[in-house]
Amino acid sequence: MPAPLSTLAAQVTPAGITAPDYDAILASLQASFQGIYGSDAYVGVDSQDGQLLAIFAKAIHDANTTLISVYNSFSPSTASAVALSSLVKINGISRAIASNSQADLTIIGTVGTTLTNAQARDTSGVLWDIPTSTIPSGGVLTVTATCHTDGAVAAATGTITKIATPTFGWVSVTNAAAATLGDPVESDAALRRRQAKSVGLPAETITDGLRGALLALTGVSQVTVYENATNATDGNGVPAHSIACVVDGGSNTDIGQAILTRKTPGTGTFGSSSVVVHDAFSTAYTINYSTPAAVAIKVAISLHALTGYTSAVADSIKQSLADYVNALPIGDDVLYSRLYVPALLGGSAPSFTYEITVIQIALLAGTLGTTDIVVGYNQQAALSVANVTITVV
Repeated sequence: MPAPLSTLAAQVTPAGITAPDYDAILASLQASFQGIYGSDAYVGVDSQDGQLLAIFAKAIHDANTTLISVYNSFSPSTASAVALSSLVKINGISRAIASNSQADLTIIGTVGTTLTNAQARDTSGVLWDIPTSTIPSGGVLTVTATCHTDGAVAAATGTITKIATPTFGWVSVTNAAAATLGDPVESDAALRRRQAKSVGLPAETITDGLRGALLALTGVSQVTVYENATNATDGNGVPAHSIACVVDGGSNTDIGQAILTRKTPGTGTFGSSSVVVHDAFSTAYTINYSTPAAVAIKVAISLHALTGYTSAVADSIKQSLADYVNALPIGDDVLYSRLYVPALLGGSAPSFTYEITVIQIALLAGTLGTTDIVVGYNQQAALSVANVTITVV
């Protein structure tokens, strides 16, 4: 029997916080017990004394685990959930809340029929809320419905076809185009990345300070700043001595004001969007910037099904690929070879239920192949779960 530990509690050292594991705590308690009652005292798991010591060990281990969680909650690199949401407020940012997908619906019915608290249902059983509307002359009404479920809920063309709240005079419903995806609640990993970038707000360089200021704005999730310090237009089309800010989300006025405040005097701004803002002396300036244009892609996978493979595993593969692509930074190309990691679910247990034979990618309207997809500096790759095809061969 080993000697008792010097302490069973968690300890803070220069390397951080540490604590003995459950087995070490239990062995230490057993050694202390035998030191009191003799080495021949039986403390096996099938004895009353052994079970009591195990209860004590579990209580000490649980307390240590809680202490470690509390200690880690003070650092954005280790905090999670509510603790992380509170911690990043120090940097002037907050966790992005979920938004809802939207879809344009074509409703056919009797002229003058009013739809109140109406809902449509897609082929997956998801409900779509319809704003209060009245069917006009001609009997055809087009409205923008909001998904009842938060997050990036996909609905392909022609899939929202069921009337969930039957109303006299309402005959049919359909969506002529795919739904515009909403956003899920910002994950801990994404919030940590944004917090790390936000510390550039008081940075020494102008570009880092500008990027930090933009990331600190409400609703902004990603920012890329390009600077052309040369005397000629660069490969991205940014004019000489200009900056090009690509900003995802946020108010155009807030974005323009942040750029005006942080850029150096005489530096031009470049982008597809523009906004007029004013300095402290009410002088008007036109600030140009861009919002990332989505580059929709599709992925096709061929695989051999092994023992344990189910449709749920296939759904996990599709979601993993969509999450990976949609998390790529602005301007990042989609590299074909890197899709294998999310397609194999990061090596988790379900990945052993299938063997991938081929992965192909392409632009949504393109031909599938194994060529990387090049994304422009002011674009961002986008992949919907509906555009991931899995074929079992």
